[in-house]
Amino acid sequence: MTTPSDSRDASWSELLTADYSAATMTLCLGVALFAFNGFLVSTSLPTAVGEIGGLELISWAFTLYLVLSIIGGASAALLKVRFGAHTALVASALVFLAGTLIAAFASSMTEVLIGRALQGLGEGVIAAICYALIPELFPSRLVAKVFGAEAVVWAIAAFGGPLVSGILTEHVSWRAAFLVNVPLGLIFIALVFRIVPKISGETERLTVPFMRLAAIGAGIMFVALASIMQAVSLEILFVAGAAIVLASVVAIDRRSATPLFPSDAFALNSTVGIGLWIVLLMPVAQSSTSVYLVLTLQNLWGYGPTKAGAFSATFAIAWSLCAILVANIQDSRQRSWMIRLGPTLLVSGLATLVLGFSMDMALVVMVGQILIGTGFGVSWGFLSQTVMEAARSGERDRASALLPTLQSAGYAIGAALAGLAANVVGYPLAMSPDALRGATMAIFAVSTIIGIGAMIAGYALPLRKRTMLAIELPKN
Repeated sequence: MTTPSDSRDASWSELLTADYSAATMTLCLGVALFAFNGFLVSTSLPTAVGEIGGLELISWAFTLYLVLSIIGGASAALLKVRFGAHTALVASALVFLAGTLIAAFASSMTEVLIGRALQGLGEGVIAAICYALIPELFPSRLVAKVFGAEAVVWAIAAFGGPLVSGILTEHVSWRAAFLVNVPLGLIFIALVFRIVPKISGETERLTVPFMRLAAIGAGIMFVALASIMQAVSLEILFVAGAAIVLASVVAIDRRSATPLFPSDAFALNSTVGIGLWIVLLMPVAQSSTSVYLVLTLQNLWGYGPTKAGAFSATFAIAWSLCAILVANIQDSRQRSWMIRLGPTLLVSGLATLVLGFSMDMALVVMVGQILIGTGFGVSWGFLSQTVMEAARSGERDRASALLPTLQSAGYAIGAALAGLAANVVGYPLAMSPDALRGATMAIFAVSTIIGIGAMIAGYALPLRKRTMLAIELPKN
């Protein structure tokens, strides 16, 4: 392993050179599998239910995917050590494809659920290992640009996914929409063979921490169940249970001989620990907009699905554009301020949403969405890179792989907390515009408070400059 010189100025075109183009395409396609799959399924699944039945189980198609993807992500670093990145990625992609085929040719919702569970397990490992490979395949100066490229993939998926799925579902079949994943998965496997070296894992057999992985799954399942409970007391019970289980997993993991997480995960006196809190809290705060913004726009202001969806997508557009704009920043001090600016803009955006609904002004609400997306765009790549670089010796894979897994967990926890807040303030029972407006403002106010936690963590982050090792890819 060698370290390429980071003294040169980084340029976007360098990602497309012979040295890095295949690696860029591989990692972006790994992200695309996750991003497009979510939009494809959410658009086509209602039609599938109309054909094969199982409406009462439709929410479980998303719940099982989420739970298994987080379990897969949590185990990814261990799998990478044991089998090597090449073998782990190919095997996970095959599991993902198997799940896709089972779901696409399902004759009942039970079979769809089995397929979705396999998709989640495979994609969780893929996303986590792709993150872990970023500092191995790219020099430090290009890492922010890699995250910028991945943000563009998400934006394309946000618009293209529902469009492609809608066209295929309407004019061909919902099964065709599911099968879009097959060529993407096969191309990904081919790229893994091309770019990821076959490096043997540890010769000594590692013990798989099944109990901790099962506990993680149980904790996320509690979160998912909390989001669908009707009684506030049950929601509180499930959220509290999830917090206890997940906190216990982290505590036990620190004393384990085969840890899943970095040794200083969530510690309040380390860069990695505080950085992971930001990675968790920002999605927790933002997820309320994913759950309730489109619904409120439709019910309060009479927006149609397309208009409301486009309104909501300004978040993804702002994230992508800002990630591209700031990726050229190389000065460590400026990057530090971008990390601090991100949660600050998130809080400002959520507060602006509250203001916009109080004023009954759609333009102000849109400004809030743009501020939230900007907050993620200017900070997420630098934050992720900081956590990767600050990891202790031998723990970089665990720190890197935990990032997308923790982000998914944050969205799940945030959705549950938003649902709890909605039930407390009477959102489901709001019949008049004033009642609906007031309940919406209360939900986003709670999210603003959560965002303040991320903002405080951002300013407490003990940033330090470190050099990241990277593999010098062979020149063709």
